[in-house]
Amino acid sequence: MDATEQLAELPGSQTPTPPGTKDEKGMTTAEYTVGTLGACSVAAILIKLAQTEWFGELIKGLLENITGIAGF
Repeated sequence: MDATEQLAELPGSQTPTPPGTKDEKGMTTAEYTVGTLGACSVAAILIKLAQTEWFGELIKGLLENITGIAGF
């Protein structure tokens, strides 16, 4: 019995798969890191944008239009 067969017999172990045949579902740690960094970057840009006078006026105008259309 070789080492691979011995590992496969351990409780809770999985049989190793050959490279390139693994069914990849989900994201790896590196992909999570890139995704999280991207989300944080977008959030930082939105926060900075939300602090501008232009953005505040845009939101105020949109709310006024929505309340005007809805009849409030």
